[in-house]
Amino acid sequence: MPLYALVGALATAVHYLVLVMLVELAGVPAGVAAATGALAGALAAYAGNRRFTFASRAAHTRALPRFLAVAALGAVTSAAVVLAGTEWLGLHYLLPQAVATLIVLVFGYALNRRWTFA
Repeated sequence: MPLYALVGALATAVHYLVLVMLVELAGVPAGVAAATGALAGALAAYAGNRRFTFASRAAHTRALPRFLAVAALGAVTSAAVVLAGTEWLGLHYLLPQAVATLIVLVFGYALNRRWTFA
């Protein structure tokens, strides 16, 4: 799982790099730049995990939609954990976000290993 986390960190860097470059250098609205950066980060994560973390030979036509489904599930899970932590438990948003990150990391790794790239 350490390699999976490293690929995720690099993909996050790609996301932020694209976001900042589009906003600061190209004058793209922040919302559009954030969405574009998120897509670039997701594609970087897919490529890195496919090649290095899981060394998969699964067809892109099968693996990429599965990867995106796992990513979407992770986003929904993260939002739900943060919502529950802040609205129901009254916690500062960063604490449930940290918990959500760990949950999504563990389950995302398992799903990608056993389903996406299997």
